[in-house]
Amino acid sequence: MLRHLTVENYALIERLDMTLSPNLNIITGETGAGKSILLGALGLVLGERADIATLKESGRGCVVEGTFEIEAYGLQEFFEENDLEYAPQTIIRRVITPAGKSRAYVNDLPVALTTLKELGARLIDIHSQHHSLRVADEEFRRSMVDAMADNATEREAYCEAYEAWRKSVSELATLRRKVAEAMREKEYIEFQYNQLSALRLREGELAELESQQRLLDNVERIGEALAEGGQLLDDEEGGVLMRLKQIENAFGKTRDVYDPAGDIAERVHAVLVELKDISALLADERERVDANPEQAAKVVERIDAIYTLMRKHGVQSPEELIALEAEYGSKLGMIVDADNELATLERRVEECYSKAVGLAQKITATRQRAAVELAEQTVRMLQKLGMEQSQFVCGVEPSEELTPSGADQLTFLFSSSSKFQPQPIEKVASGGEISRVMLCLKALVASRTNMPTVIFDEIDTGISGRIADVTGQIIASLSAARQVVNITHLPQVASKGDTHFKVFKDGAEARTQIRLLSGEERVREVAAMLSGTDVTEAAIVQARELLK
Repeated sequence: MLRHLTVENYALIERLDMTLSPNLNIITGETGAGKSILLGALGLVLGERADIATLKESGRGCVVEGTFEIEAYGLQEFFEENDLEYAPQTIIRRVITPAGKSRAYVNDLPVALTTLKELGARLIDIHSQHHSLRVADEEFRRSMVDAMADNATEREAYCEAYEAWRKSVSELATLRRKVAEAMREKEYIEFQYNQLSALRLREGELAELESQQRLLDNVERIGEALAEGGQLLDDEEGGVLMRLKQIENAFGKTRDVYDPAGDIAERVHAVLVELKDISALLADERERVDANPEQAAKVVERIDAIYTLMRKHGVQSPEELIALEAEYGSKLGMIVDADNELATLERRVEECYSKAVGLAQKITATRQRAAVELAEQTVRMLQKLGMEQSQFVCGVEPSEELTPSGADQLTFLFSSSSKFQPQPIEKVASGGEISRVMLCLKALVASRTNMPTVIFDEIDTGISGRIADVTGQIIASLSAARQVVNITHLPQVASKGDTHFKVFKDGAEARTQIRLLSGEERVREVAAMLSGTDVTEAAIVQARELLK
């Protein structure tokens, strides 16, 4: 609930502070005093869009801050989902800079306006004469009936089934589109796949082929190097191997007279063994590396084939060709398996649809039961409000079309006389009649919802006398379970409040002010509402009676 509101530099408000009670808060004041301005300022902390024209002084910013007690309303999950710091006493602040930029904060953390608006919708429900037009909105009618039906569990299950059905429908449409495209391109895909498949390309093959090509292109140079190396090692008249053997023998003969000779002989022997191994390798390589024009031609042909397809398909590597072959193969496989896949998805769509329809029918049943109860209680309350012959019918008609909210259509039918058949309320009811119907609906549904605060902005316009007193009783009954803020011109309604604020203009600049009225101040305010500017003694006596 809203416990404190501070407004600075907004419209006609220079600075305003008000602390509200947890039950029924009454706000009164003369027409034009600024009651609507107060609601406009409150709208800023609830996420409404800001206008630089609302700044009282253009040279400084506007600040609106609301302190809310939210511990009892289960909002922890919302705060976690939106990365906000949860606090039982949450402060929402909205700042409008002189340049017209808007900033919003929840517990000093900046938030997007959409997040603030969503949070505001969970904290306060504002209803005014303008909001009476919502009676023509089917979503509003549905929310009223659902609140009475207490069918949140059924609606949650349906939403999951509905989303599953929509997802399966989307997947089926996507598959059908892909299959249709693939069928149109089947011959082209087959040709490309067959060409790539015939190449039998494997990863790393091109690098191997190019290495092999380099060898075959330089086979003569390599052969000459191998031959020359072998001759230098093995030449009988001075080859390296023969010389090293001589060195080994020379030092082997001096072991007994020269201590290092043995080590030198062993090291030369090790080199000799390694060079003999190299000599054998060179001999093997001379036999292996040989000019082979046919092999060279095959390698070149294979390399050309790979590069030709790479250029054709606009890829930069053989691996991309392999991936392309797999893609074409997948498309062909999809065409081959299309009938099975389509049949599987079609069955899934049917299953999801049947499940969603079944759950929608359960919701419709809860709404139909609740609609009867809502209509009956609304009629009884309208009768208390002086509309003894009124008729109100809440219709719930099943529909074949699934929507995110179910499969039915809701209508509110109304007649102010028992002599006429009820018609759509938005077509036949006057503004005052719609306001009374809305008051009844809000009163009935409020007890079924967890809305912390309800604000009524002159919802009682157009009524008086005994009916005004009944209206006050209805509004007061609402405040037993939640905070209610009621802006009114009726003394009978104003007298029901736990807390009474007066909005007025003060000073030469006609600044909007608000003051919490004390006991005697409240008596005089209610008396003024009864008798006008000149407060009579009789009005004061009547005011005291009302306030009892």
